[in-house]
Amino acid sequence: MGAIIVTGIPGVGKTTVMETAARSRDLNIAVYGTVMFEVAQAKGLVKSRDEMRRLPPSTQKEIQRAAAARIQAMGDVIVDTHCSIKTPTGYLPGLPAWVLDALQPSTIVLVEARPEEILRRRQNDATRKRDEDTLEAIAEHQEYNRRFAAAYATLTGATVHTVHNRDGGVEDAIRQILPVVQASAPAPKAAAAAPGAGGR
Repeated sequence: MGAIIVTGIPGVGKTTVMETAARSRDLNIAVYGTVMFEVAQAKGLVKSRDEMRRLPPSTQKEIQRAAAARIQAMGDVIVDTHCSIKTPTGYLPGLPAWVLDALQPSTIVLVEARPEEILRRRQNDATRKRDEDTLEAIAEHQEYNRRFAAAYATLTGATVHTVHNRDGGVEDAIRQILPVVQASAPAPKAAAAAPGAGGR
């Protein structure tokens, strides 16, 4: 099985959904941004995750490569990541070709919400220092995510599934994601035949 990618723009609540799912459903989840931050922090490039998107695109690409290699070594995982990253010079692919080659995703899940909900969540999240965005900019970013996801699916043959994370609806979002995860999970290995068993 390739990786299952769960993605969404900042403030959509994908990490909350996946952390809740991991605690209650025993899922193996790798947060790409956390792995990238660990790589960048070890290099002395950043002190917080929110500084990552301000790094030069060439530096971000190097960090993406290193993080992809680390996640690939984890085996079958659900990868919590960004489909695209909004930078001062435009939208940067969150899953460029070298990341797709490493992860070989079988499914890409887009977590979405209404722009009004996303804006409110960002404003209420005191743990992060996010850039200010308009409702139009948030809607645009979600639309770019859909386009990027379609391109990634074309390159890998992955399926694309959309999950709606409404206010107060984390459990409902998890219920939408679980069938996708279960359908993409590897089939159980057949039990080995006992010595001497089998046809003659």
